[in-house]
Amino acid sequence: MMAFFQSPHGLVFAILGAALVTLLPGIGSATGVGMVGEAAAGVTTEDPSKFSKLLILQLLPATQGIYGMLTSFLLLSQLGIIGGTPVEITIIKGLAYLFSCLPIAIVGYFSAIKQAKTSAAGVSLVAKRPDQMSKGMIFSAMVETYAILALLISILGNSGIANINF
Repeated sequence: MMAFFQSPHGLVFAILGAALVTLLPGIGSATGVGMVGEAAAGVTTEDPSKFSKLLILQLLPATQGIYGMLTSFLLLSQLGIIGGTPVEITIIKGLAYLFSCLPIAIVGYFSAIKQAKTSAAGVSLVAKRPDQMSKGMIFSAMVETYAILALLISILGNSGIANINF
């Protein structure tokens, strides 16, 4: 059994981690940006002058997709997939990379959708009280905090795994 984990085919699991960390937050961000866009379109129909304020609120849930893509890019570069020669890693090390990608993959997905709901509420706030837009942004940014923490854990985890010999 241990021979299986020591075989040099772990790159498959690491690439799976890179794929998940791109896909899940990307799906969450696309869903979130769409949700807020729907709410913003209704307000813009009634008052086109609020477009720029609403666009900022719509863009906030997009950051999780960027965090996922950044994590994936850093991992793929570290593995030599981008800009180098792919490295051989054990299955156990590949699994470690996969699990290290999960914090931002999972938190990125869910926080993008939750942030969209908060941003959509901010759209309602701007519709009634345009001078209160900064409060809507702050409410939405609070959700972002957890995506940033998950991003840090995933990036630090991936960096640490590179220095461990499994």
